[in-house]
Amino acid sequence: MKAIAGKVVSTKMKNTIIVEVARQRVHPLYKKIMKKTIRLKAHCEDESVKEGNMVEIISTRPISKEKFFKFVRKVDPDSVGMT
Repeated sequence: MKAIAGKVVSTKMKNTIIVEVARQRVHPLYKKIMKKTIRLKAHCEDESVKEGNMVEIISTRPISKEKFFKFVRKVDPDSVGMT
């Protein structure tokens, strides 16, 4: 199972959170650092998760049409390296 850390940007759906994951990579030709952000839906039954929290999610079997991740735990932003 793949674990991913990201920032919660929405908690408006029932039992679902949207987590924004930022990745950086170097462009192969221009050698510029490119920042790419993706938004993943994750299953979360924990009501204490709020927008702005840093969380860890893991990949799992498909839960719905667009939901393939499950909430694991809250993470300290300093340990992840994101702000």
